[in-house]
Amino acid sequence: MSEKSSSSGSDEDVDPESGQHVELGGVLSKWTNYIHGWQDRWVVLKNNTLSYYKSEDEREYGCRGSLCLSKAVITPHEFDECRFDISVNDSVWYLRAEDPEHRLQWIESIELHKAESGYGSETSLRRHGSMLSLTSAASALSATSTSSFKKGHRLREKLAEMETFRDILCRQVDTLQKYFDSCADVVSKDEFQRDRVEEDDEDDFPTTTRPDGEYNHNNNGSKEKLFPPASPKGTNGIDFKGEAITFKATTAGILSTLSHCIDLMVKREDSWQKRMDKELEKRRRVEDAYKCAMHELKKKSHYGGPDYEEGPNSLINEDEFFDAVEAALDRQDKIEEQCQSEKVRISRPSSVTPGDVYSTIGTHRYANKVEEMVQNHMTYSLQDMGGDANWQLVIEEGEMKVYRREVEENGIVLDPLKATHSVKGVTGHEVCHYFWDTDVRMDWETTIENFNVVETLSDNATIVYQTHKRVWPASQRDVLYLSAIRKIMATNENDPDTWLVCNFSVDHNNAAPTNRCVRAKINVAMICQTLVSPPEGDKEISRDNILCKITYVANVNPGGWAPASVLRAVAKREYPKFLKRFTSYVQEKTAGKPILF
Repeated sequence: MSEKSSSSGSDEDVDPESGQHVELGGVLSKWTNYIHGWQDRWVVLKNNTLSYYKSEDEREYGCRGSLCLSKAVITPHEFDECRFDISVNDSVWYLRAEDPEHRLQWIESIELHKAESGYGSETSLRRHGSMLSLTSAASALSATSTSSFKKGHRLREKLAEMETFRDILCRQVDTLQKYFDSCADVVSKDEFQRDRVEEDDEDDFPTTTRPDGEYNHNNNGSKEKLFPPASPKGTNGIDFKGEAITFKATTAGILSTLSHCIDLMVKREDSWQKRMDKELEKRRRVEDAYKCAMHELKKKSHYGGPDYEEGPNSLINEDEFFDAVEAALDRQDKIEEQCQSEKVRISRPSSVTPGDVYSTIGTHRYANKVEEMVQNHMTYSLQDMGGDANWQLVIEEGEMKVYRREVEENGIVLDPLKATHSVKGVTGHEVCHYFWDTDVRMDWETTIENFNVVETLSDNATIVYQTHKRVWPASQRDVLYLSAIRKIMATNENDPDTWLVCNFSVDHNNAAPTNRCVRAKINVAMICQTLVSPPEGDKEISRDNILCKITYVANVNPGGWAPASVLRAVAKREYPKFLKRFTSYVQEKTAGKPILF
């Protein structure tokens, strides 16, 4: 996963004359999909656009994809120091550089191009903000419909009445103010004249001058000037009582109209509140639907991304992991059933070697290891599990029983599995032969993507490398193992001979582990014994008289970070299906053929 800069791009990728950024190109690893994973691509940064090509030599054929960086969001990965993600709306590119320094160079260059595009400047933000404000104002203005004005017709009439009452009240206030000013002037003059009369008092006895005199002499010797009584209409002919009645009526009308307006506004408020509640409820439902849609869209858009793969920092939880694996296995089963129903099985010639060849130990470099594995399986794998409390019976279907013993080491599930089965019409030699023969492996094994024989050690021992079909979100697994077939002669003439195929992991220079797959470790054995029931009379032994007892044991270290519950569920589901599929295949291959003990 290398990354290199082209001659057109460097750390200083600004044209000094034009001030514009020139092209930056190089190799980055891009996440393609969950099948092919990371792939090297030629990536070009130019004119605020990021494009990628399959390789530098294929640029003339056009890019395979591009992103406009104006609104792109660049996110350095939290754990992977070489990775960064670029997202525009629902489109996400997952990219990896050769090292953190190159990642920083790419991120800085992309941010620089993005800043120069105009979307990050203050002027641009102000311009966009103004347009948004105008649009919002127009929308708010247009939101008031004609029907709402019709409903407010009575309120407008009452407001017009309030305007009329206000004009009347203002005129009345002016009139009353003039009257009060006149009254104040009269009182001032009266006080002034009274002061003058007291100064001009000349007589010591009371004198009364009525119609023609201006003074009234009191008993104390003082005299008061008599003033004519005020007119009922007051100064300037103002009818104070009438004005007061009119003022009172006007204020009463105003209060009544105000009360009516308040009632109308309360009713309108209730109506608008109900409308607002309905609109808020609609908005809430729309927002919830939008969030759900966006959540599902992100799931569909990014569910195949590297963040959802099996690993210590995976964003997918255990339940989602289990559901995804189960769904993938269901799809594989449907595809396999369809293929089996549509195709006619090709009969591959597979000659069964005589049993004497498989009785020898061999002289190759793994001969001692093979013999050790064979003896261990003969000693421990054939033991009865009835009295062992550590073995749990997990499946029982007819003659087939599957047992499991739960074992974990450093968080990795290492559960040994053991299955027993009885198959009519086939021998142990035939079952082990078809299990070991690589020429017919792909006829019955549906979980393998491809395999090849790395080395043939002897006539009964080979080293095989195979990759298994990926079940997303789990990582793809591969395995390198030595496969040997042996015939174990019975020590008692009344006991049947035993046929055994053991497969166990080894290392080989021609099949080293890669980053593409997780290397699993296995120790598997298929152990078979043939039981023969005597035929009736002088009849020859037929396949109706033979029964093969099968013991299948598997110790698998899957490696990786798959959850324990998922591994156990998959093992419980797949092992019985594998055993039934394989034994059915052997019965089909041997039907009508001579019996080979």
